[in-house]
Amino acid sequence: MSLPTRAPRFEVLCDITRPVLTGTAAECTFSSPGSLDYGTISLMIPLADTLWIVDQAKSLGFDLSGVVRAEQFPELQRMPEWLARGYAGEMKYLADPRRSDPQTVMPGIRSAIVGLLNYNTARPLSTDPVPHGENGEPRGWISRYAWGDDYHDVLRERLDALRESLREHFTGPFEARAYVDTGPVQERVLAKYAGLGWLGKNTLLLNQMLGSFFFLGVILTTLDLEPTLAANELPPPDLCGNCRRCLDACPTQAFVEPYVMDARKCISYLTIELHGLIPEEFREPMGNHVFGCDICQEVCPWNRRAPISTIPQFQARVFPPAEENLTSRSLTPQAESFCLPRLEWLLQLSEADFRELFRGSPVKRTKWRGLMRNACIALGNSGLRPGTADHRRVSELLNRLAGSGDQILAESARWALSRIQ
Repeated sequence: MSLPTRAPRFEVLCDITRPVLTGTAAECTFSSPGSLDYGTISLMIPLADTLWIVDQAKSLGFDLSGVVRAEQFPELQRMPEWLARGYAGEMKYLADPRRSDPQTVMPGIRSAIVGLLNYNTARPLSTDPVPHGENGEPRGWISRYAWGDDYHDVLRERLDALRESLREHFTGPFEARAYVDTGPVQERVLAKYAGLGWLGKNTLLLNQMLGSFFFLGVILTTLDLEPTLAANELPPPDLCGNCRRCLDACPTQAFVEPYVMDARKCISYLTIELHGLIPEEFREPMGNHVFGCDICQEVCPWNRRAPISTIPQFQARVFPPAEENLTSRSLTPQAESFCLPRLEWLLQLSEADFRELFRGSPVKRTKWRGLMRNACIALGNSGLRPGTADHRRVSELLNRLAGSGDQILAESARWALSRIQ
């Protein structure tokens, strides 16, 4: 038996009563078929493969990664009840029965490789006290994850590279599929049992060192890999304790109870997944949000010291003065950004402008109509008062939409006008 040409680097950290193993598999010697021996420590060959995968993922830019068996974990079995309560709203794709059993997603699946990529960017926060620009013009909030390029593309590139590395490392035939919010896979649950964190009261995966501002990508494979967690090892403990900050901070009270969300009330759902009118009871609580929401993450203590990502694709897009790069000639000549964008600017965008600006951006999911609807609601919450130049220009834009044949845009604009007159 011989080692693979690519010797995995590994570092198994234990408590002080147990030894610490560092080095590469090439430095180890066989003590018996099927095991590696390094002093008094014996590692099975499959574990060496897992450690190699974790090392490869790190070299490709993932902050953390882990391996887990593709099993029916308890959280997956609760999905039918959650759906029966109607909490998924219009997200019909969540009713795919394969989401409750990874074994049905892919023939012969044995393992899942989960990669975690930090996208946390520096301030501002949506919870900062004044959501207005330097000149007092109303600003909207685009969720932090959507400030830069589409995370689907960024993660998929890394996952595809990792998948190719697998094909070089493992000589036998196997299948492997990569998913980034693109299949019937519950990444957070797999990540929990791969040892990457715990599921918090806000239903997100939390990590003690990285917080929760990160993306998850998964490779499902027919390879029978040794899990990151040993058979007798539990996932990371729930460290939420008695904290209720995320639950209490939610403006729309979307959390039915700790660990359970009614997505129909979530601002992210309302601004992205909902295609019709925003229910009136949620319009004022939405505040200045035009795409997504970060509040339950921003107030989480585990995000206070979370590291800042330096990945260029996740930094906020900034655009030169409008008349230089857009088809519309009615925009004011100033630079614009996806971080706290001016609401007046968003409301002026034509459909052609929208397609051009948000190409390769997660914001394109809400489509032009959704963004216009959301900008109307945000302007209705902006506190603009008559007698200012901003109010005059915004009122003209809203009146134009109020006369639109699109009833969703017309109603949203009329509501905004009723709030700022």
